[in-house]
Amino acid sequence: MKLLVTNDDGIESVFFHELISALRDAGHELYVVAPQREQSWVGAGKTRTRPVKAVRADRGLGCATWIVDGTPSDCVNIGLAHLLKVSVDGVVSGINVGMNCTLGFILASGTVAGAWEGALHGLPALAFSQDVTVGAYEHLKEHGGKPDAGLQTTLRLSAARAARMTEELLPATPSRGFIVHNVNFPYPCRAHSTVRRTVPARFFVPGLFSPADDDGTHRLIWKVGENVSPPEPLTDHACLAAGSISHTVLDYTRLGH
Repeated sequence: MKLLVTNDDGIESVFFHELISALRDAGHELYVVAPQREQSWVGAGKTRTRPVKAVRADRGLGCATWIVDGTPSDCVNIGLAHLLKVSVDGVVSGINVGMNCTLGFILASGTVAGAWEGALHGLPALAFSQDVTVGAYEHLKEHGGKPDAGLQTTLRLSAARAARMTEELLPATPSRGFIVHNVNFPYPCRAHSTVRRTVPARFFVPGLFSPADDDGTHRLIWKVGENVSPPEPLTDHACLAAGSISHTVLDYTRLGH
């Protein structure tokens, strides 16, 4: 397949590179359009208060690559309209550093939004995210985004699974259907980890900002929130906690039903 690949952690993300490598090894024709820098939690926002620059670049990814100084939605929109000279079969976004599950975070996710922008263009779309422990995340921050050995092993297994799921899900997804497949990999992810269909967990997530500093500024802080999900059906959050791969079909035509 011909695929546009994007993410929200930026062009230099190791997680992103692993996904590209797995998709390329599976024989797909890739076109990478990624943010210049991290764009986590920007949701489906588009840059409207300044011009957005897209630059052709060589990052050694083995495919046509552009870097955009905007959001994931900017990347996909500009890529499909102006950068790619071919029609693609779908949009793949990820692999994100950290899970993108629960109602509290799916709507804020730049990773999911990159896929959603593909759906807004009538294309089948997938978003992939990798759950990490607090320790693994701190290691990433302290070592310039480089995973430790355990996370690197999990990441490669997750990327391989992502490539297989792309081959399975994209052809089976109708075009112009406003559907995004949101897939979250557990930590650790194993070769035999099962894929389970899930729904978004219901979390309240208040108080995501610190109290004001002396200069009146507030800073974003990490907080999972309060889980108020019913026991059934299986949620994405519970699925990850059980060590399985969560597959949530986000069918936006069902909003309001």
